[in-house]
Amino acid sequence: MFDASDPAFLADPYPAFAALRAEGEVHHHNGLDLAITVSHAASAAVLRHRGLGRIWTDAQPLERFASFNLLHRNSLLENEPPAHTRLRRVIAGEFGRGHVQRLQPMVAALASSMVDTLAGKIEADGSADLLEHLAQPLPVAVIAELLGIPVEDGPRLVAWSNAIVKMYEFGLPEAGRDAAEQAAADFVSYLRSVVSGTPGGIVADLVASELTPDEVVATAVLLLMAGHEATVNVIGNGVLALLTYRSEWERLGSDPSLLDSAVEELIRFDAPLQLFERTATEDVEIAGYRVARGAKIGALLGAAARDPRVFDSPDVLDIGRSPNAHLGFGMGIHYCVGAPLARVEIAAALSALSTRLPGLRLAAEPERRPEFVIRGLRTLPVTV
Repeated sequence: MFDASDPAFLADPYPAFAALRAEGEVHHHNGLDLAITVSHAASAAVLRHRGLGRIWTDAQPLERFASFNLLHRNSLLENEPPAHTRLRRVIAGEFGRGHVQRLQPMVAALASSMVDTLAGKIEADGSADLLEHLAQPLPVAVIAELLGIPVEDGPRLVAWSNAIVKMYEFGLPEAGRDAAEQAAADFVSYLRSVVSGTPGGIVADLVASELTPDEVVATAVLLLMAGHEATVNVIGNGVLALLTYRSEWERLGSDPSLLDSAVEELIRFDAPLQLFERTATEDVEIAGYRVARGAKIGALLGAAARDPRVFDSPDVLDIGRSPNAHLGFGMGIHYCVGAPLARVEIAAALSALSTRLPGLRLAAEPERRPEFVIRGLRTLPVTV
């Protein structure tokens, strides 16, 4: 069984997933203390099964994690119907496909401007960090615009988000847990100040809705965090994959019609969210494995994305892959509400990069984040 803290595993977890898949579709991982699915079929079943829910349990002790628990207790991601239905209904229209497509020119302009800045830094310094100048600021700028929050606050929001999501990892040191709570408290305070002022954008719509004040804050924070974490890591992981498998980068540059399928393939090839947990609300069976009521099971999305029973040559990056039934945005009632926007942002970044910097290449070895559940990079130094 893999060690989720092993740097060699984090560098490339996919051989370990393949070895587990050869033994069976579901395994109990003692280190993670939950069952994990490693096949596409079993992972999809976990995501769809109505007997498996997102059941929030407060971090303990309560007085130590008051803000962290407030954000998650009131989050649509951590609730089942009817609370989930009510919370999702309030924001669903903001992220519908038609509405998001109207944002495409704005997102494309932002991406183009940021790639120009990246190109300028490369020209001046010889290399630059693609995460710093494109992958991180683009989704933050977009979601800040939609929420009606000053884009100059973006760096603070990113720092808070990065600290909070570390709580989703296994074996986080106490200092990291304290940092997550402090970040949550800062985020709550920030959003309450926004709400108490003259909010605009989606925040104004949330305030005018049926949501409670805590639900308004939790929903806004979720949109900021989810709108940043997944997209930054798809862009970072994806560009690294394209520059590593150079022929696919050149293929994208020569055939822009592959842009949409490239987005899907990058989400599949190196999943930004590797594991999504559910809790059994009744006794459930997944691929012959019994999950007792109250027990947890995790859909290992990174393993599902490399299942050869669903994907031909799954370890090969193929930006023209079709069909591409990856589970990167989930399934069922918790399917990512921001998926249409994430696709627009990733496509805009890839289009701007391949057009403006066709000679893009790695300038040095990227630094990977030392976490398992949220898979991404700390740096991606590039040059031309």
